[in-house]
Amino acid sequence: MATTRIGLDRLPSAARAAVEEHTGPLLSVKEADEGFNSEIAARITSATGTWHIKGLHTDHPRAWTQRREAAAAPFLAGLAPVLCWQVETAGWNLLGFEALGGHHSDYAPGSPDLPEVAALLRRLGETPCPGIELRHAEQRLEHYAAHPDDLRFFAGTHLLHTDLNNANILVDDRATHGDRARLVDWAWATRGAAWLDVGYWIIWLIASGHTPASAEQWAAEIPSWHTAPAEGITAFATANANLWSEISAADPAPWTLRLATATDVWHTHRRGAGEAPRGDSSGRR
Repeated sequence: MATTRIGLDRLPSAARAAVEEHTGPLLSVKEADEGFNSEIAARITSATGTWHIKGLHTDHPRAWTQRREAAAAPFLAGLAPVLCWQVETAGWNLLGFEALGGHHSDYAPGSPDLPEVAALLRRLGETPCPGIELRHAEQRLEHYAAHPDDLRFFAGTHLLHTDLNNANILVDDRATHGDRARLVDWAWATRGAAWLDVGYWIIWLIASGHTPASAEQWAAEIPSWHTAPAEGITAFATANANLWSEISAADPAPWTLRLATATDVWHTHRRGAGEAPRGDSSGRR
């Protein structure tokens, strides 16, 4: 379920003062339109710089996601915005990240952003998993797998983002080559099999207009995808179809219904093709 968003002006004065100890007096605040996990999300500017701030009440049921994101941040150089400061006071946990430029990635077929996202996922696949407390992918999917034995496909030792919503990937319009994309919102960082983030990307690609075959051909651009057994991919598609069916039934918003449809389409494709083979990169456009 989405978290209710509030304006920065509703922070207690002590929390706002703690933020301004890092930033100086704020000159402008632009509330964010995207995202579902934070009560506070805004781009703030002072005489000394610009940051993206996000926050939750310390007693919020998902306050742990703020602390998880802060713990992961030092290990995400070149993948995510830098965490510049954090504040926990007056009942609020607040994180201040460098403010990235650029645009939210476009996943539509033929988009010039698709190679940038593929390059980002290749870099993520090469990033060591830090020795911090993380949930395990098989734990997160255990209630949705068709068979308990399927959970073995999801286990692993790799760092995962797990929320490949296109709004969570920013593509820098100013960069002329290489490493233009960054992943934001690491609240659901997880440890698991190296190929799972590519599987999550497939779901969002289908939700953005790709066929399952086209989405899997883009997945084949990522080396980690080739480590996934065909039956493991099908098990993952099944688990996510079950997950999004549950989410969309509880919260039938347009975006949850879109994801439920995408996961169902992928699941049907995998089942109908009899453990559909992973595509190569030929003809991906």
